[in-house]
Amino acid sequence: MFNFSVEKQTQSSEFDNIKKWDFLVVGGGPAGLNAALYAKRKGLKVGIIVNEIGGQLNNTTWVDNYLGFNMIEGENLSHTFLDHVKQLEVPILKGVYVQNIDYLKPDFSVSVSNGKEYMTKTLLVATGGEPRKLGVSGEKEFINKGVTYCATCDAPFFKEKHVVVAGGGNSAVEGVIDLVPWASKITLVHRSQFRADKILLDKLNDIEKLDIHLETQILAVVGNERMTGIEVLDKHTNKTKLIEADGLLVEIGTVPNSGLVKDMVMTNERGEVKVDLNQMTSIPGLYAAGDITEQPFKQIIISAAEGAKAALAVNQYLNQNYKGE
Repeated sequence: MFNFSVEKQTQSSEFDNIKKWDFLVVGGGPAGLNAALYAKRKGLKVGIIVNEIGGQLNNTTWVDNYLGFNMIEGENLSHTFLDHVKQLEVPILKGVYVQNIDYLKPDFSVSVSNGKEYMTKTLLVATGGEPRKLGVSGEKEFINKGVTYCATCDAPFFKEKHVVVAGGGNSAVEGVIDLVPWASKITLVHRSQFRADKILLDKLNDIEKLDIHLETQILAVVGNERMTGIEVLDKHTNKTKLIEADGLLVEIGTVPNSGLVKDMVMTNERGEVKVDLNQMTSIPGLYAAGDITEQPFKQIIISAAEGAKAALAVNQYLNQNYKGE
């Protein structure tokens, strides 16, 4: 406890010593950390504001699709990222929340839960997103114990297993397709009818090990140390039944953490931030990267790459287009 207080005080003083930053990063996931790293290497006065380092990596058990690591725990990968950033002595203000962002043309004022405001020429919002949850009994208890939200990340872990896919949109159908080389059996469950594109639905016809249950609502995830199945309601018969399975892939969308900027910048119908090819939002000098954006592939390596791209674009913007002092 004592060490945390000393660290937090030191970080706060570093932030207070700079009157105006070149670049502030809100968020401490792969996008935010990599953006800070690239910005520091460009010589920018850059700092990170974050409540907790790591983002969704902290809720990821194993990562085996990040280049350079055959298999690494999500939390350890986050620590590896952070260690790299710390080597460059990037100031990090932790344990706080950004409460408000004001656009002062061309600068930005960032109000933080520590009661202070920080001025910056440019700003990156990399607050990520969260998989949309079913909100049923047992779902939270069995996350990473059978319940997953990413086929691309976790499909190989279900080799020769029976996996249920929850959802009826494109991402759910794509999840089924991703599981085909691995799972011994796949069951798709959706509470209503399909919303996926026909070109994807046609591919389901060729999957022999697939069972489809439409108009079927998941009521609970059951199990012991790991999940062993799901309890569902068949809306046609109004009866409940148990579907035994080793895993549950929930593919019902992502909720972006875009509350800070959703009323400032252009977003899509899901609240994801629209950005250009350089990660800039509809406001000059304000950037977004990672799962908060409408980029459809929510992957660690893509978020990290977007953070790097944003930092390089910020450096170019400050050199060529910034009109402030």
